[in-house]
Amino acid sequence: MDWFSPAQCVGYVAFVLGVGSFLQTDDRRFKLFMAGECLSYIVHFALLGNPTAVASSSMSLLRSLLALRTRALWVAALVVAANLALGLALAQQPRDWLPLAASCLGTLALFLLQGIPMRLVMLCGTALWIANNLLAGSVGGTALEVVVAGVNLLTIARMARRRNANNLA
Repeated sequence: MDWFSPAQCVGYVAFVLGVGSFLQTDDRRFKLFMAGECLSYIVHFALLGNPTAVASSSMSLLRSLLALRTRALWVAALVVAANLALGLALAQQPRDWLPLAASCLGTLALFLLQGIPMRLVMLCGTALWIANNLLAGSVGGTALEVVVAGVNLLTIARMARRRNANNLA
């Protein structure tokens, strides 16, 4: 494996944007950083030849941008339906569903939840991305998701401490 191939280098960019995303306690900034991460992932997985991950990342980019504008349930339902349709069209083996399932979880989280609950559901999606990236041979993507899981847990803890401090005051 070439650690500095174009595919891996774009994966490292996704890494930086993904970590930046999950460091955010502001939901709007979280979604903006996530959109950048998704765009990098699209290029990364295209270069790795993983079409279901490209499709899922494309849907994740779209949902991140849409979630900046609306929290409408019908929009979330359309994005989830599109993910499922992509899965039916592109998935050739069970592991191909991992990024699509992660994208569905992320969609529900970004449209229907906020704060700590949103980040907990995103953490479940992160676990699915870790599995996908390991199977796809994505060095940057795997590193990104493992670090994102840790950063997300730290951010959840920061938010919980802040909430508890505000409740005590």
